[in-house]
Amino acid sequence: MIDISIVTIGDELLIGQVIDTNSAWMAQALNKAGFAVKRRVAVGDSWDDIWKVLDEERACSSVILITGGLGPTADDITKPLLCEYFGGKLVQDIAALKNVEYLFAQIFNRPVTERNVRQADVPDVCTVLQNKGGTAPGMQFEKDGKIFISLPGVPHEMQGLMQDEVIPLLQKRFSPGIIAHRTLLTFGIGESMLADLIEDFENALPKDIKLAYLPNHGMVRLRLTARGTDEAYIQQSLDENFTQLKTAVEAFLVTDKDEPMEAAVRSLLIAQQKTLSTAESCTGGYIAHLLTAMPGASAIFEGSIVSYSNQMKQNLLGVKAETLEKEGAVSEASVNEMLQGLLRATNTNYGIAVSGIMGPDGGNAEKPVGTVWIAVGDKTNQVRKRFHFRFNRQRNIELTAVNALNMLRQFALDAGKKN
Repeated sequence: MIDISIVTIGDELLIGQVIDTNSAWMAQALNKAGFAVKRRVAVGDSWDDIWKVLDEERACSSVILITGGLGPTADDITKPLLCEYFGGKLVQDIAALKNVEYLFAQIFNRPVTERNVRQADVPDVCTVLQNKGGTAPGMQFEKDGKIFISLPGVPHEMQGLMQDEVIPLLQKRFSPGIIAHRTLLTFGIGESMLADLIEDFENALPKDIKLAYLPNHGMVRLRLTARGTDEAYIQQSLDENFTQLKTAVEAFLVTDKDEPMEAAVRSLLIAQQKTLSTAESCTGGYIAHLLTAMPGASAIFEGSIVSYSNQMKQNLLGVKAETLEKEGAVSEASVNEMLQGLLRATNTNYGIAVSGIMGPDGGNAEKPVGTVWIAVGDKTNQVRKRFHFRFNRQRNIELTAVNALNMLRQFALDAGKKN
């Protein structure tokens, strides 16, 4: 098993202006190909810092993958640094130049400038990896038996080079073996209590299978990972242990797939041939966003009414003025009337209605920030529940959404058992 380091370069990553999705994508792609990433490092556009990181990663990994800093502007220093690091000089690569000229003539429909032409300059000590999706080629170096591969930071360009060049190269040079996973999702039990629940199972796991806890928003994913060379044995062992794990957490199991809550709801409603709509106040359409972000959402999701103001609740959902005046918008009575109005307006099988105080202000002693009422149901039966979240606005919204979806999932499961 070889050790791989991923180095991402750019000041924008360190100040949070750009989220580093490249290293996450690379790690996932490498994992599927049988390779394990040992380290991920982000570094700014500093010559000394990049040089130091390359030395550090060379000391602990066999393969160092680098993204970023290959553009045509002055702050893109990766290429000249690598040229000096490996003791080479910049030369023009004819194939890379033809690619630049083709892109500008046929794709961009713009003249090629001298700055663009310099994109085809590469260190004479590298193997050039042609970039079909952009002007900056990838570059492969070797030093002291270690492989360095520099890739552009533009995500689709990096991904194309990883799939077409890097992963095939690594698979040819090394025998990665097999990495396999099984993942399930639980809800309604904390990480520590879950660990107590499955302690005996975890202690009995074979040495070649590891268990990981991945908590997020009141949910905990459990992932079993096995590594080895005998694929048949790995898959059989994983399947047997995963079956035991599902049995151990059955009371809290949402899905035995590596998927979020909304995907589990989608699968359930597709199986039931049922549809869903939402009436959202405090979440502002976030539940609808989660549902429609998935392919296949049209099979189960009809739409949403975002009734943020009291007037919209009255006009679109038929919430009574006296209910809002007497009970307030964040109340059991209001969400119940929101749900009933939603089901009348959309004619879907199931509905979700939410109203709450997300913060940072707007709360009081009776209804502090984080107070949320959720109602789910159909035209015959409804379930309502109050929650008290205690986090910032965004997390309160996310927790409201996942709890609403879970309430709907439970309601649909119960309804399915009765039919």
